[in-house]
Amino acid sequence: MPESRIGLKRIYEPPDPSDGRRVLVDRLWPRGMTKAEAAVDEWAKDLAPSADLRRRYHGRPEDWEAFRALYRAELAGREGELDRLAALTREGPVTLLFASKNEARNNATVLKAVLEERLRGRGPAGA
Repeated sequence: MPESRIGLKRIYEPPDPSDGRRVLVDRLWPRGMTKAEAAVDEWAKDLAPSADLRRRYHGRPEDWEAFRALYRAELAGREGELDRLAALTREGPVTLLFASKNEARNNATVLKAVLEERLRGRGPAGA
């Protein structure tokens, strides 16, 4: 499989031309960031975890596996948005932006995995 065209980056890191299309995947706008500083091409709130799921995980980060499973279940109901975002990766690089300090365990890492699965043919976007 070719190298992924989906990147991950904290929104607080400076934009770079290699980011390609910059897509914020958090439900809330990041604290202290102006729209100009963020240089976001798109804010995909509909693909962010629900407010309830976000609050639950924020209060209990040790529940990572449960969060992943519940978030994947939420994403399963958002086929159209997933297809649209997966299609963008065919046009060029896409960087999923998130505010979390934990770069390994956050909603963007789960969303990236789901998108890559779709692109490999495990979902409608890969068909």
